[in-house]
Amino acid sequence: MTKENKTMDEIHRGLVKKYHTLCTLLGISDDEKKTIAASYGVESSRDIDTHDLIDICGKLSAQLSKKQGDDTDKLRKRVMAAIGSWLRSTGRTSNASVIKGIACRCTGYSDFNKIPRERLRNLIGLFNNKQTDARQAEAVKQAMLSETLARYAGGDNVAQA
Repeated sequence: MTKENKTMDEIHRGLVKKYHTLCTLLGISDDEKKTIAASYGVESSRDIDTHDLIDICGKLSAQLSKKQGDDTDKLRKRVMAAIGSWLRSTGRTSNASVIKGIACRCTGYSDFNKIPRERLRNLIGLFNNKQTDARQAEAVKQAMLSETLARYAGGDNVAQA
């Protein structure tokens, strides 16, 4: 086998792998994959021509980008809601620029719209957990205060050594 054929085979294998990865990310079933292959006159994705695979992968990538773009916008809105809620719970004022600034400082990005999806998910969890932790700490503090007040009200105010 010549080096050129070996390189083309590697490219073809890579494209087949990319095709299947994109199909999985888009939720395309096995029957739909067979239909795609049949539309190119073959039975398997491995038999699709390399140039056709490039076209298919391009179209699937565009669909995935559109789908993920919608998801990313929703995640950005959820981040803004989580940070805004945390700011309100701590008694601080908030607006969009303050919230975006906090998100950027937390992630190290200079532009809110450049923060990747995984980091957005992390921020949502972080700020939601901060609120949950603060509520639980407040509940513990109140329980300890109630216990202390009950002890003093019951006449058990002698310091124990």
